[in-house]
Amino acid sequence: FQLSGHRSVPSVWRACVARPCLGATASTRRNTAKLYRITFALPLYCQVKSYRACIEMLPRPARKALNTYHHGDLRDALVQAALHEAELGGPEAISISALAKKLGVSQPAPYKHFADRETLLAAVTAEAFRQFSAMMRTAIEKPSKQSKLSRFAQLTLDFGLRRNGVYRLMFASRTMACAPKGSELHSAAMETFELLVEALEAPAIGLLRERSALKVWASLHGVVMLAEQGLLTGQVAHVSREELVEDIVKETKLALSVAIEVAVRP
Repeated sequence: FQLSGHRSVPSVWRACVARPCLGATASTRRNTAKLYRITFALPLYCQVKSYRACIEMLPRPARKALNTYHHGDLRDALVQAALHEAELGGPEAISISALAKKLGVSQPAPYKHFADRETLLAAVTAEAFRQFSAMMRTAIEKPSKQSKLSRFAQLTLDFGLRRNGVYRLMFASRTMACAPKGSELHSAAMETFELLVEALEAPAIGLLRERSALKVWASLHGVVMLAEQGLLTGQVAHVSREELVEDIVKETKLALSVAIEVAVRP
């Protein structure tokens, strides 16, 4: 194009186009000429269209998907959210995709922390056992007229009926049965069992305490599950669930005491 007829153009622009700076490449000269044409040599409406085309050709940063963001501690957030879902609907209510949506992260994000749903369930169950153990330890360490075993048993009954969804996750799902020895879940469950053994307040003679603890655990589980399903009202024997649990406690302590006495007899 020609520079004649554009006397109002600053001399710097004309110099850049007509006589490029020393060392300017061919590409630089072409770009300068294009910019000059858009700015000065085209009618206004053409300038607008040209600038718009240039802008539309520029690369744009990728837009984040709606409801997604970088979570500070996604693993713990997933565990706590899943625990809440279990409380409302048991282990069946836990869904990785639903949790991702609830937490506002992408669908693949949870899989950076948990390989599958079973892995997540194991982590959630371990957290449930840790919380349960902390609650139990606080209860049995407080001074009380009740025996430690009585407090442990009554609190288990209350927990099982009041938070049955979490209770079923811990004691009525295959998650615990599939936990390998030494895993996070196995260690958390054993901590709870050790608290039950401690609550027996008896000397360690062989495995007598452990056997008694298993009997108590099995008996409590039966009471909780039957009561939760409305199959244990106590009307037949005119006894409440709490009284039945207290009977289990007394009978266990008596039987353990007799077994220890027999075991240490010369």
